[in-house]
Amino acid sequence: MERAGIQLLFAGTIFSSAFLLFLVQPLIAKQILPWFGGSAAVWSTCMVFFQAVLLAGYAYSDWVTRRLRVRAQAALHVGLLLASLAFLPLVVAARWKPTGAEDPAWLILGLLLATIGLPYFLLSTTGPLVQSWVARTPWSARVYRYFSLSNLASLLSLLSYPVLIEPRSSLLQQATGWSWGYGLFVGLCAGTTLLVACRWPAAVPVAAAPGLGAAADGSDKPPRWSDGLLWLVLPALASWLLLAVTNHITQNVAAVPFLWIVPLSLYLFTFVLCFESDRWYRRGVFLPLAAGVLLLCAFGLQHHVGSAVRTGLPIYVGGLFVLCMFLHGETARLRPAPRYLTRFYLMLALGGALGGALGGATVGLVAPHVLPAYYELGIGLVLTALAAAAVLRQRIWLRISGVALAAGCAYFLMAQIASDRSDARHLLRNFHGALITFDVRRLHPSDSVRVLSHGSIKHGEQFLDPARRREPTTYYGATSGIGRAMAAAPAGPRRVGLIGLGAGTLASYGRSGDAYRIYEINPQVFELADSEFSFLRDSPARIERVLGDARLALEREPPQGFDLLAVDAFSGDAVPAHLLTAQAMDVYLRHMKPDGIVAFHVTNRFLELAPVVARIAGLKGLHAVLVSDDAEASRWLNPTDWVLVARDPAVLARDPVRAAASPIVLRAGVRPWTDDFNNLLSVLK
Repeated sequence: MERAGIQLLFAGTIFSSAFLLFLVQPLIAKQILPWFGGSAAVWSTCMVFFQAVLLAGYAYSDWVTRRLRVRAQAALHVGLLLASLAFLPLVVAARWKPTGAEDPAWLILGLLLATIGLPYFLLSTTGPLVQSWVARTPWSARVYRYFSLSNLASLLSLLSYPVLIEPRSSLLQQATGWSWGYGLFVGLCAGTTLLVACRWPAAVPVAAAPGLGAAADGSDKPPRWSDGLLWLVLPALASWLLLAVTNHITQNVAAVPFLWIVPLSLYLFTFVLCFESDRWYRRGVFLPLAAGVLLLCAFGLQHHVGSAVRTGLPIYVGGLFVLCMFLHGETARLRPAPRYLTRFYLMLALGGALGGALGGATVGLVAPHVLPAYYELGIGLVLTALAAAAVLRQRIWLRISGVALAAGCAYFLMAQIASDRSDARHLLRNFHGALITFDVRRLHPSDSVRVLSHGSIKHGEQFLDPARRREPTTYYGATSGIGRAMAAAPAGPRRVGLIGLGAGTLASYGRSGDAYRIYEINPQVFELADSEFSFLRDSPARIERVLGDARLALEREPPQGFDLLAVDAFSGDAVPAHLLTAQAMDVYLRHMKPDGIVAFHVTNRFLELAPVVARIAGLKGLHAVLVSDDAEASRWLNPTDWVLVARDPAVLARDPVRAAASPIVLRAGVRPWTDDFNNLLSVLK
């Protein structure tokens, strides 16, 4: 009974630390997102911090277990646990709000360090440190199962946040609940630490019996340098593939909200399986599967089968699972004796961080200057095949097969690059993503168009025929909500604000004397709108450009006096929620004339955003109508949904808005979105 209670204490400590570790990441990032414009750079900067501190925690665990006796470890660790309570509650202080003059990346890193630094560090040390203590107990033979438990807790935390926690609580409530949970963890961890120091103060772990707690061969000998290298390389490749597959399916296959959760869940699940027991990973099953998956995934990169939703998602999601089972399964086979456990985990963490950092650097730093499109997945497949050749080097035919697989993947990667270059006019890429322009030639020359797209999302098109260049296309026809709002605007000179440029199609409505002020976060969109499309230069209106996040820019600017403000940023999978909150509406209203219209483009295959806008409008005492256009009048237009918001209901009763306006049906119990509360899951169609 005593043994079961002690094991439960160990398990509870590890489970709570991993659960809180994964939970704090979206919680803290969502707190600061509106302050820094809600761009992807905020999430990326947060991930750099989390990976760096996680690696520091594993390094700390390795150092204290090798350099300090157990009682000295206990004294140090309990002291740090108690000190970390001073960081509670987990609420970012208002003094960290940016003024606009500082470097946002360094400011984010500073506020994360000051707000969550020590608690996050201690949570990250718990898994390897407690497992090193378990290795000193009489039941050390199954120590690596605790690593499986840790990943299971991470997986449950990942799934519970968007499904259970975020829809039911505000950020302040989440922060308070997390703080209480962390206090409970401190109690559990301190109790575990003191128990081990009193009961098993021996400096050297006991030898484990063969099984998941021992080295794979049952020996206690030091690991070879080649094994240490593979501890680093194999997890790094799994992390690389996770980022690459997530990027590919969300950008090029389907812009589905929450789709990123699927690959991350499978990635964590492979850790759970491979370290729970040796029975889950069988070379005879997964080696041929991995070989087939490598070639199929590589082939799909330059073939329609890899970009169609019905085939692309199963191929790449299933492929990620098989390849991560191979990479993590081989890592588990190389596990050392328990005395080298913390070094093993340190290399695992370093490998995961290295794969994430290299993948992230490839996405955000290196690739935008070297690769014009998303080629990380193809590169990762080649590297995985080479890693297989290294792991299976003891059998010559397996080594040759791995090299041949790498050559096959490299061939398909080259074919993908050649195909992109032959079909595209321009391929541009930076931190914000990859943009492509290409021409679509139709039977009648006057119907041919030039298209701007970002992955699977089309951002505009223009007729190539000079006689039709100023004709509105795609989502912006005369019968769309924005087209009707333009027609209903005052007859005199108009001042129009545009959040999101695309190809610049809305500038085609500009008249002499009008002013169009365009807010766009991606400088390459401005570049392509100028070089590949002529909407901006053909417009008689005066064009004003503002580079950066629209909400931050509008917060700093004096009132602009817009007759119309079009908010067009919600068509993809990553909806910038900070542009769709009650606080954002206050910002917009400050820039509007009394009879102005704020038009929200809410066309989205997967999200029902019209009720979100209507709730906010109702909260602010505004009036909102939905204009849905099936675009039957023209085959060159797309069906659209626009929500038009105004202070005065008479503005929305003007023709031609009145002819197409309809009330917005609200779901019962749906809360208005604010900077403190917003939830995409509640608006899934």
